[in-house]
Amino acid sequence: MLLARSTRLNRMEEAVLAQLLDPAVLERLDGIDHKPSQELAIATRLRKDGIEPALAAEMLLQAQLRQEAVAKFGPFAERMLFTRDGLAQATRLSVAAHHARRMLVGEPDIVGDLGCGLGADSMALAGMGGATRVEAIDADPVTAALAAYNLRSLDTVTVAQGTAEEADLDRFDAIWLDPARRTGDGRTTAARRLNDPEAFSPSLSWAFSTADRVASVGIKLGPALDHDLIPDGWEAQWVSESGDVVEVALYHGEVRDRPGRSALVTGPRGTLQVHESEVPADDEDGIGDLGEYLFEPDGAIVRAGLVTALCGPLDMRRVSGPIAYLTGDRLPQGAAAAAVSSYRIVDVLPAGIKPLRRALVERGIGRVIIKKRGADIVPDQVRRQLKLPAGDTATLVFTRLGEDHVVLLTQPETGEQS
Repeated sequence: MLLARSTRLNRMEEAVLAQLLDPAVLERLDGIDHKPSQELAIATRLRKDGIEPALAAEMLLQAQLRQEAVAKFGPFAERMLFTRDGLAQATRLSVAAHHARRMLVGEPDIVGDLGCGLGADSMALAGMGGATRVEAIDADPVTAALAAYNLRSLDTVTVAQGTAEEADLDRFDAIWLDPARRTGDGRTTAARRLNDPEAFSPSLSWAFSTADRVASVGIKLGPALDHDLIPDGWEAQWVSESGDVVEVALYHGEVRDRPGRSALVTGPRGTLQVHESEVPADDEDGIGDLGEYLFEPDGAIVRAGLVTALCGPLDMRRVSGPIAYLTGDRLPQGAAAAAVSSYRIVDVLPAGIKPLRRALVERGIGRVIIKKRGADIVPDQVRRQLKLPAGDTATLVFTRLGEDHVVLLTQPETGEQS
């Protein structure tokens, strides 16, 4: 049924997809141990066994994507099918589990996953929802077909091809929306990111309007969302995992915790939530007074505009009013450490290329990692201009201290340099 509506596929694509979903081909795919150095040999062997070149190429691609997908889907990736663009845009399963916990708060009978992609959120909803039924819909026929395959073992999930606007919203107790934010199908035309929320599919205004008909609504969007677009009464939660800002999710109705902006930071150092109600009304004391350490707030906290909420609890202050770097004299402990990356400040160096180079060479520094906030520089260009000889590694931070432009020589206190 899904393939019958594949109007945007040419005949070759439709034929390859149909062949890929053949049980015998899938069994053969499961047996491919993909190694880049052996791709030619594997392709040759497949063709000798009578598999057409286009299908053989797709099987090799699927074997490769399965390996890449382990980072998002863990062991489930071994029995899933992907498109490259679909995998790039897919929700990490750990983040999908967070979505599911929120969307299942009211114990809904039916949840609509509108714009289901390759099925990560439906997988989490079904896995954690007990008797809750999940109706997954995606407008792209290939994606819908692959989602149906990926969710085949979950009895409480159905998958169909169609648009969110075509769905019968009155059926759902809760809906999870992931509007398409790219144009082009990613296979026959290059995908291009859309900047106008009304060009999303469905549009952002339509997504917000669903709250008039459905008791619980969650919307996944890109983390660059303009704060002014968030309607009154909605909660907007920016989410980062292990240092990567992956999304902002908007919630309304029973699944909303508190209206306003919040940030959820998760990773090996712990989990931390910050809400805009924690932002102090007045500026902290000592802005521009450099401490022993420099702190870079997690990107979700920066995106949510909640940097100053950290100042009081962590005894920190901004290096400059508009700059999202903090400074202080002690390292955060416990879950609070997840909120920032910490750097010991070694020295304040001159900003000019020639004196900066002399200062680095004198200290035996030959490799620099360059960070910046409030500085009009291009890190790669600065690195080339410095022309440093071999030596130790350090992190340079181009920023402002009060109103002055400075270069801070630092060493990271946690994790490896990257």
